[in-house]
Amino acid sequence: MADKQLTAPLIYAVSVAAIGSLQFGYNTGVINAPEKIIRGFYNRTLSQRSGEPTSPELLTSLWSLSVAIFSVGGMIGSFSVGLFVNRFGRRNSMLLVNVLAFIGGALMALSKYSKSVEMLIIGRFVIGLFCGLCTGFVPMYISEVSPTGLRGAFGTLNQLGIVIGILVAQIFGLKEILGTEALWPLLLGLTIVPAVMQCVALLFCPESPRFLLINKMEEEKAQTVLQKLRGTQDVSQDILEMKEESAKMSQEKKVTIPELFRSPNYRQAIMISITLQLSQQLSGINAVFYYSTGIFERAGIKEPVYATIGAGAVNTVFTVVSLFLVERAGRRTLHLVGLGGMAVCAAIMTVALALKEQWIRYISIVATFGFVALFEIGPGPIPWFIVAELFSQGPRPAAMAVAGCSNWTSNFLVGMLFPYAEKLCGPYVFLIFLAFLVIFFVFTYFKVPETKGRTFEDISRGFEEQVERQSPPSPPTENTEKNPMVEMNNIEPEKEAA
Repeated sequence: MADKQLTAPLIYAVSVAAIGSLQFGYNTGVINAPEKIIRGFYNRTLSQRSGEPTSPELLTSLWSLSVAIFSVGGMIGSFSVGLFVNRFGRRNSMLLVNVLAFIGGALMALSKYSKSVEMLIIGRFVIGLFCGLCTGFVPMYISEVSPTGLRGAFGTLNQLGIVIGILVAQIFGLKEILGTEALWPLLLGLTIVPAVMQCVALLFCPESPRFLLINKMEEEKAQTVLQKLRGTQDVSQDILEMKEESAKMSQEKKVTIPELFRSPNYRQAIMISITLQLSQQLSGINAVFYYSTGIFERAGIKEPVYATIGAGAVNTVFTVVSLFLVERAGRRTLHLVGLGGMAVCAAIMTVALALKEQWIRYISIVATFGFVALFEIGPGPIPWFIVAELFSQGPRPAAMAVAGCSNWTSNFLVGMLFPYAEKLCGPYVFLIFLAFLVIFFVFTYFKVPETKGRTFEDISRGFEEQVERQSPPSPPTENTEKNPMVEMNNIEPEKEAA
């Protein structure tokens, strides 16, 4: 089939866009390895300023701020997606916001030499803004340039970019590479390199054909782009689908974020989008990475950091597996498999952490890797790109902004509250995530539609038909209870009587 044909321009476009996802992953993981070194930098800098030793409480607060401010920037950035994509387009928006990557990377890289704690924290905030915008731009662009039959597989590239970024950050953060007293500023500032690469590469990427036709009314340009991306001159089916969507949009008023929640046609889709984002962050994946070092230590591994990198490698491998499965098994099925399997692994890890028996430590390692693998089968990649599938062109930017903000907000809350939950529950902390996984499994089973192989317009129409079925019928008038033909025949005599 033509819509399933892979072409070099299509692969190039989605790969270049995924560099933004790699940036998100890299900046998420890069701060962890040099924690002790950066704390030491904070201590020396503040002590030199004040002439007094820095209190441990202040150091802890500053470190927490350095980590959390990234998520705050991400929340603000993700909520601003619509401001960019509707004005500048999808491709140009990705190009423009790389300015933030340059600024954020430079601030972090120069903070040590400027002896400025504030520069590092502001740099983390700016890079968070950049990554928040990327979490909206990248899935949207990929979904709009991809043919229907490959949309899910290419959508998984967004998550693949994230996990590769995390893995690269873990490797570069080793003390044998850049995780040293002398080189940690370079480790944080390295984010400028992919930003430069993406800026150059994006110049050779096309704008989204959907944006060109539906938003800019430039049908000829959209057709030229589609012919290049699809590798065929006959793109009439794609053009027809976009025109139908455009015609529908012209009958609707502009969709704002409040309208997503007020309109019955959008309400269910936006609630599904938000819940799927929560299922990703509240699944416990970050807690597993937090505990993995302790689990590997009890298993007798002398250098648990390498085992943690191994978990990152599993992360990457199973994201690739998901790429091949998502168009065969479907989004809903993979999400259910992922959530259900993670719940089983969470139960095993709880038993392993509670018993601390010699024989069970090996099972705990298998459960840890299984948890990570199942996350990348479903809850990792699917929430990012399914949001773009659930909405048509008009409400899509607003929906991506709300979904991205939900993801970043829950990410921030998990990061802030998990240490307290761990202190309170100890080894039973995974029971909290087990409960969430069961809730999200039930929700997905009953509420989430399958979007595999369906056009954007078809998916949107499905929600509207569901709303119509659930709406109470209008009270019948006296005439409508009779034969409609009789009613039609009675119209003319009534006019004559009048």
